[in-house]
Amino acid sequence: MGDSILNYDYIKTYITTNKGEKVPYRWSHGATDMHLGDGMIIYSLIYFHKFKSLVCLGSGGGFVPRIMSQASYVVDACTGFNGEVDWEKEDSVFRRHFHPKFIKETTESAYYNFFVKQDIKIDYLHIDADHTFEGVKKDFELYSQRMNRGGIITVHDTDKSYVDNFTEIQNHEGDDLSGPSEFVKTIDKRKFEVFNLFNHGIMPDFPSSTGLTIVRRK
Repeated sequence: MGDSILNYDYIKTYITTNKGEKVPYRWSHGATDMHLGDGMIIYSLIYFHKFKSLVCLGSGGGFVPRIMSQASYVVDACTGFNGEVDWEKEDSVFRRHFHPKFIKETTESAYYNFFVKQDIKIDYLHIDADHTFEGVKKDFELYSQRMNRGGIITVHDTDKSYVDNFTEIQNHEGDDLSGPSEFVKTIDKRKFEVFNLFNHGIMPDFPSSTGLTIVRRK
């Protein structure tokens, strides 16, 4: 693949696969074995701003938590709603290699019983948990109160074009993408900067992200 500042062996071994098997839900980020998709944007935001306090709400196969693993908290109740978590066990590839600070609670419970009680402020927040409109709205309204000045929030699955063209598997629970795409339309532009990153359909022969929206308080 030629010269690159990216370590493709590391990406394929630890980020996009679990010892050769695809990390679940990496497709929703437009990622392949050696392509990080929108994960590269997340990594770049953290790297550029030198963020230290990182929080990931929801996890799926742990793709984004791997990218933001340094000094990060991962919140997931592991209920199977909106997708199964494959790394709950301590001997999973993800937890053995990255050692995340794992909070097995709902996002609301973790907010009040951990982040508020310990007065933890957040530099970077990734919202990818409950995908209903009310669920995304609640996560945003709660956790945005704990953002440090200049902190950034990303919301996943926000591209309505992807949602409208998504082929669902019959009788498969979860993978609901409707809430995030509807919620980001309601964010108060007078209070927040909002930037949508959508690439659905640009290169139809390659995976595309389900949408990433970047939000920062003005």
